[in-house]
Amino acid sequence: MAKAKAELSVTERRNEKSRHLDKMSVREIVGLMNEEDRTVANSVQAALPQISAAIEAVAQAVKQGGSIYYVGAGTSGRLGVLDASECPPTFGADPGLVVGLIAGGEKAVTRSIENAEDDHEAGKREVAAQVTDKDVVVGIAASGSTRYVIGALREAGRIGALTVALSCNIGSPISAEARYPIEVPVGPEVIAGSTRLKAGTATKMVLNMISTVVMVRLGKVYGNLMVNVQATNAKLKERVVRIVMDATSADERTAASAAERANGDARAAILMVTYQIGYEEAIRRLDEAGGHFGDAFASLARK
Repeated sequence: MAKAKAELSVTERRNEKSRHLDKMSVREIVGLMNEEDRTVANSVQAALPQISAAIEAVAQAVKQGGSIYYVGAGTSGRLGVLDASECPPTFGADPGLVVGLIAGGEKAVTRSIENAEDDHEAGKREVAAQVTDKDVVVGIAASGSTRYVIGALREAGRIGALTVALSCNIGSPISAEARYPIEVPVGPEVIAGSTRLKAGTATKMVLNMISTVVMVRLGKVYGNLMVNVQATNAKLKERVVRIVMDATSADERTAASAAERANGDARAAILMVTYQIGYEEAIRRLDEAGGHFGDAFASLARK
């Protein structure tokens, strides 16, 4: 008797709505893509309990000195690298706090190296060379079966690091390798198997949540203000002034003066204006609070 054909994972199945995609008009195609994209947020919403549990654990690990390593291949790896690269300018995070590892190395960020995802040993080596038992490894694979990611998660578990898996299939192999599995089944793509579409969107949404909430927990946000932003260009220097104005109700001249004296550090400028202290005192308070702005602010309020 012939062996039964293995059932395709959700991310590989054909979408019945787009079966005749090549015969559709441009307006019909973009309408269908938009319709399918609208379902992604609902899929992420269903996974919020998994996402929240993982973030709580990740934040705790980072507070205790750990770093976050995103590990993925192809689109998943690029999205991990993207999220990691945005943390230093947005939150003033050390570049080593959130790290993106992609199968095939840095050249895979701009050029497809598809066979790299099959290298189980490469994922294992990447983690073994960098990760400690204090760290977090987030394995990302839309299919949930990428061997490079499985190798990385397995080695992370052996080391004793916190492990999180993010996939777009139910009961995936990478989920079995992680302490905190996150599964966001978004259904078949408009182009069968093209997980740069809905699966990629879902992945970006979840990574946004992970990095943003962790940074909030680390005190790198005040209210909803980006107080740790790095003022590296004219636009961001203007943003720092606006942040100081919003946080202190100071006028533009006062806020700009404080920002300049604080060398573009919005946190220090806010403390300087609010508590009428000098830059050195503001920095000392921030250092004593471990960089947690809310704690530094509260310490001065208790004076």
